[in-house]
Amino acid sequence: MLVRRTLVLAGAAGVLAIAGCSSSGRSAGNGTSGSPATGGTSATAPATAAAGTVSTSQCGTKPGAAATGTPIKLGAIVTDQPGTSFTDIANMAQAYFSCVNANGGVNGHPIKYYIETEQTNPAQIAAEAKQLVQSDGVVGIVGNTSILECTIDHTYWEKLGIAIIDSGIAPECYSTPDSAAVNMGPRYSSDGAVQYALSQHVSKVVFDQSNVPGTGYIAAGPNALAAAAHTPIVNLTENVPITNADSVAIKEVQDAGPGGAVVLNFTPPEALVILQAAQKLGLENRVRLWGCSTPCNTDFLAQQLGARWNSKLFVNAELTPPDTTSTTAMQLYKAILQQYGSKVSGGVGSFSQMGFAEAEIAVHALESVTGGYTMATVNAAFKAVSNFNTGMNCQLWTYGSYSMHIPNNEDYTVTPDNGKMVQAQGCTAVSSVDPQIAGYRQAAGTAQLAPSD
Repeated sequence: MLVRRTLVLAGAAGVLAIAGCSSSGRSAGNGTSGSPATGGTSATAPATAAAGTVSTSQCGTKPGAAATGTPIKLGAIVTDQPGTSFTDIANMAQAYFSCVNANGGVNGHPIKYYIETEQTNPAQIAAEAKQLVQSDGVVGIVGNTSILECTIDHTYWEKLGIAIIDSGIAPECYSTPDSAAVNMGPRYSSDGAVQYALSQHVSKVVFDQSNVPGTGYIAAGPNALAAAAHTPIVNLTENVPITNADSVAIKEVQDAGPGGAVVLNFTPPEALVILQAAQKLGLENRVRLWGCSTPCNTDFLAQQLGARWNSKLFVNAELTPPDTTSTTAMQLYKAILQQYGSKVSGGVGSFSQMGFAEAEIAVHALESVTGGYTMATVNAAFKAVSNFNTGMNCQLWTYGSYSMHIPNNEDYTVTPDNGKMVQAQGCTAVSSVDPQIAGYRQAAGTAQLAPSD
């Protein structure tokens, strides 16, 4: 049975009611009440980003004027359980919507955003999808990030004509017609991390990931790349939360050998305990390099690791490195995070960037709607987004009418540098040796690189 949390109307500051990760839950925000997410800053006195002159007043067309029209209802379903939580993504999307609501809304309409959390329970996930549509009356789904949700719900969304803008994890997030992600997901991000390791001529790859549904699908990409490079690869999985990080680190290093690479695919807290264990045991220099998929691209992890990991850990970055970028989009992202993002526990990093990108794509699409905001008009607008510059992706982002969607398939590599993540490699196409990448490029072509502005 679906357990409902108390519904809280988050104001322009984007306050969310998120309960613990041991039970199902929900929250919603609509920009009609509430207090700022950070002390002392009001929704009508925009905070200016320290990195430049962009302020949160630029979220909308009417700075400081709260939207008062009929709400546009959007929803999201995210995994939130011990060892695996993606709530930062939806919380950042909420922060963006709250900023928009405080500055005129979308054509005068505030966005009311419902967030459902789940614990990889198929019945729960299916019930939450119906809850959002049938009870909450959402007209669009933005920010879904779940281990199983795409697998469980994609036929339901397709039947209703709902075009999801999400952060993909499961295979169906990329292989079905009504899901388009801003990220590469664990498979293609792991491809990128392994691809970088192979470019450094490692003698072997050890690929370790959390033992959750989908490990075989995720590992298939790295295995294809390693096979094409004639490099041995060892596949490992770990139960999360990790309880004995020392033994995990020792096993990885022993399997990789001095000329090999250890590549991790975990959420930041779990990757951190492995890397800290390796450091405690003096193992960080016992392999050629360490790698990680995108979740490790966060200042939280870089700060916790410290200088001993400078240029030793190489992280796939599906989105623009925030610490070395000061574009208008990046400044706005940081300003929104500072003023409205108190619920984004990981701070600056890939998860919050995903939420920002999903929300800005949705708002861009909603602004094009003429007439009423219905399920039909909203999702037609989502699917019509073409060559949009998110400011976060290497490439221009397109939804399109394809049977599969991997619109983000070119990325960066970053490395820790004294508590920050700095760029080690610029935009690089993920190898089409992965048959899924090859299939998408055959269908949709290769998108243009996004301009830097």
